Amino acid sequence: MVGAVASVSSADPVKIWISSQQDKIYYDNMVRLYQQEVDADFQADVQAFGFREMPDKLAIAFKTQTNTPDIVQLDEVFFGMYLQGEAPFVDLTDRVKTAGLDKSIMPQRLELFSVGDQVLGLPQSLSAVVIYYRRDLFQQFSLSPSEFKTWDDFVAIGEELAAQNQPLLALDPSYFGMLLRQRGGHLFSESGEVLPDFELAVDTLEFLGELAQKRIGLMPDRATIFDPVFFGGDVANNEILAIMGADWYGLDMIQQFSSDLEGEWGIMPLPVWTDDAGNPNSVRTSTFAGQGLVIYKGSELIDESWEFMKFVMTNREANAQRFLQGNSFPAYKPAFEDIRLLQPQPFFGYDSMGQILVDLAAEVPRVMMNPKRPMAVFMIREGMLSSVMYGEGDARSALNRFKDQLESGGGPPPGAN
Repeated sequence: MVGAVASVSSADPVKIWISSQQDKIYYDNMVRLYQQEVDADFQADVQAFGFREMPDKLAIAFKTQTNTPDIVQLDEVFFGMYLQGEAPFVDLTDRVKTAGLDKSIMPQRLELFSVGDQVLGLPQSLSAVVIYYRRDLFQQFSLSPSEFKTWDDFVAIGEELAAQNQPLLALDPSYFGMLLRQRGGHLFSESGEVLPDFELAVDTLEFLGELAQKRIGLMPDRATIFDPVFFGGDVANNEILAIMGADWYGLDMIQQFSSDLEGEWGIMPLPVWTDDAGNPNSVRTSTFAGQGLVIYKGSELIDESWEFMKFVMTNREANAQRFLQGNSFPAYKPAFEDIRLLQPQPFFGYDSMGQILVDLAAEVPRVMMNPKRPMAVFMIREGMLSSVMYGEGDARSALNRFKDQLESGGGPPPGAN
């Protein structure tokens, strides 16, 4: 089999489309590692496109059947665009089971790239959400992460800071989905109902509005924490003490755009929600975004593509380097025992991001995939709920409009056609 793979791959490189330059560097390295450890004759053509450019590139390639890729790296949101009809990706279910990946990959992450009982892709990241906080500013205000056990604690401390004209948390529209999932809620039910936990959704959005109204939270100038300008402004000027984000946000964006603050960042789990009696009734993390690998159904190199994908997902060094090179923390459970992933990190004040994530892994909530999910995420990102997060507007009315638009069909986000 190896000889057969080598003879084909030497003539026809596996085309791999990646959605960032950082990931291209990683996959170029993985191709070399695969050549060293599995198949010296394996060839691959790794191309990087912009995160939002990828859907357009794929749409053109699929429509014209010209220069189609074999392996595609897709964000879980964009993956949902292809679920309206028959998905253009290879059903990997049997291969996944044969390789034991249905047991060794975190199940709630494998579900992200599945439709019904079909597995169509392999998740690259755990994407567990934590709070990244400024150690130096916590020290300045005599704060300790241990004080933030519940969101009630968070609000109480935030009010004290607001009285000193110091916002605690940078806000972002993505927080609505993160906090809703932390509480066990969903944008869609398994049967496709929009906002099945409607009252919980209203309460969650009202909570974010409360943070804004009380000046506990601060919406960045461009209304997002995902713009580099946020780091050059709000972060650099010490206008916020904390940010909520997934593992990849801390590994990539924070380290890339606030490199001058090395050692001044720390990591802590999310505060828990409580019931009326004050008892904890939520997990300590959530999840947001995350990419996976799929194989185009029209590929002539399906077997070669699968063998490479399986290697990247299961190889000890491949998993370690994905974390150490600043991409994301793996969802492959055997990697959790690699000591390299558990080492204290100087950038985060010698917190061990890996150990914190391993401790939270079992609590990472499910995400209900749905063909309308891309539109829902797009609507949230583009500000349909932002008025509430600016401390204005009514959460119930905003969510009713959100629900009505999705149920009426709305329209696909850019790049879906």
